[in-house]
This record gives sequence, C-alpha cells and structure tokens, in this order.
Amino acid sequence: MYITIGAISSALLFDFVNGFHDSANAIATVVGTRTLKPLHAVTMASITNFIGPFIFGTAVAATVGKGIIQPEFATTEVILAGLIGAIVWNLITWYFGLPSSSSHALIGGLIGSALISGGIQAIVFEGLEKTIVFMVASPALGFFMAFILAILLVYFLKRKKPRSINKVFGKLQICSSIFFSLTHGANDGQKTMGVITALLIAGGFLESTEFVVPIWVILSAAIAIGLGTFFGGWRIVKTMAFKLTDLKPYQGFCAETGGGVILAAMAWLGIPVSTTQAISGAIMGVGATRRLSAVRWGVGKRIIYAWIITIPASAAIAALVFVVFSFFTYML
Repeated sequence: MYITIGAISSALLFDFVNGFHDSANAIATVVGTRTLKPLHAVTMASITNFIGPFIFGTAVAATVGKGIIQPEFATTEVILAGLIGAIVWNLITWYFGLPSSSSHALIGGLIGSALISGGIQAIVFEGLEKTIVFMVASPALGFFMAFILAILLVYFLKRKKPRSINKVFGKLQICSSIFFSLTHGANDGQKTMGVITALLIAGGFLESTEFVVPIWVILSAAIAIGLGTFFGGWRIVKTMAFKLTDLKPYQGFCAETGGGVILAAMAWLGIPVSTTQAISGAIMGVGATRRLSAVRWGVGKRIIYAWIITIPASAAIAALVFVVFSFFTYML
C-alpha cells in the first residue's frame, strides 16, 4: 500500500514538473509577442490547463495507462521507475532550456523499466508505433497548419495597416492562447491520470476489467499540472518565445490555433502526442512565412535533437532506477 501511495505521489510530482517544464508550450507565443505580461500569461494558462481534461475526456489517459506496456507487467515498481526516469530527464532538459517532450519522457521511462522487468514482450508495440509515428507527424502538422493560416491571413489582410492588425490580433491571440492551453492541459494532464489509474489497478484498488479514471484522479492531476504551469520553467519560455523566431501577434495567433487544433484532434482520438513538438513546429511554421532565415534553425536543430534522444534517454534512466530497486529488494 505504501509503495502505491509513494508511486501516486511521484506521478503527481511528474505532473507538476510536466506543467513547470511545458508552461512554455502554453504561454511562449503570447509572451513572445508581448500581448500579455508573463505573470498574467501563466495565471491564465494554469487555470485553462486545469479545465482542459474536463472538456476533452480521458481517452489519452486510457492509451497511456494500458497502451504502452502490457497490463500484466505494469507493476507499481515498473511504473514508479518509469516516472523517476521521466522526472529526471525533464529536469535535465529544463536546466539546459531545451523544450523536450514530457510525454515522450514518460513513455520512454515506462518502456525502459518494463523492458528490464519483462523483456520485449512487456511492450505494446501498437501503442509504441503510434507514439513514434506522431512524434514525427505532430511537429510537421503543426508547422504546415500554422504556415497555411499565416499565409492566408497575410493575403487577406495585405491592405490593412500593421498597427491595426497588431491591435486586433493582440486581442484574438488571448483567445487562441486560451484554446491552446485547454488542449495542452487535456493532452498532457491525461497522461498522469492514466499512470495513476494503472497504479491503482496494480495495487488492487481498482478493477482491471474496465479502465475508468476516478474523478479524484482527474481533479488531482489537473491541479498538479495547473500549479506546475503557474510556477513556469522560464528557461524554456525564453527559448520558445524569443530565441526561435520573432513573432507578431497575428503569427502568435496562427501558431496557437494551428497547434491547438492538432492537440484537440489527438485528445479526442486518444493519441498521446507531444504538445512541445506541436507548438514548436507551429512557431517555426509562422516564422518561415516571412522568410526561411527568419527562423533560427540552429536553435530549432537543438530542439529536434532533444526530441530524438528523449525516449531512449528517459528509458535508460528508468531502466537504471528499476535495476537499483531490484537490487535493494533482493538485498532485503
């Protein structure tokens, strides 16, 4: 019982770190265009992150809870080691200001500990394949969705004065930021809900015949990610808001809208995608509408490298943690 409580506490800590690490996803564009002050932006984002899971359901939670590792191998120790691997990798990438994916850190962590525990048969390959496919697809979709939206706006508003455009889209960008934050909370918040529900099943506190997320789990996970977002990982916010490209309010609106549409669709379909990758791709997409050199591709390259190594890195950390757990269990 105590190890289950500890593992649930670790899951909520991961959710807090997720919100802290990924606050840049929700507020980078609205801060980068100076539409909102940072404190106002994180306050708005934390509230909407909390609300998101109640709007978009818990399909992603079910995928994470039972679609990455086989249920018979989803023991409390395996899940706890996976969570620790994800938390450690998130803190490492936060320290270096790299907007890596918390989602993929969690999935990588679960895979790493499950492989040590049960070998290759512990992995649900259909779920892993879906994750890898959308690891590539989500930033590409975000890029092209935002790029097309920005091109259309430039075409239809070419006769308008830049000052009036900025004034209108400064207000509209608040709406698009709220929309993106809702989808961010829905997608990322649900991953922790799935993990906690899996822990409750593994500990014998819930029936395993149906994967139903209890309401208190939804509430606690939503609160944790909301608080994490409020305290904000400002190192990553600076990378996303100011180092990747220079944004105008209409571009921020396109990036948030394009990224939010991708996340909303994935939340309804129950596909755990990276909110970091969706918004990073969208920001690069709107930057590229001015000219390709408007995007600082050197920064973008560092971000992509972080995406590529996140799953294996968090898996390696989780595997090491599980080995340590096993050693101490054997010694005792």
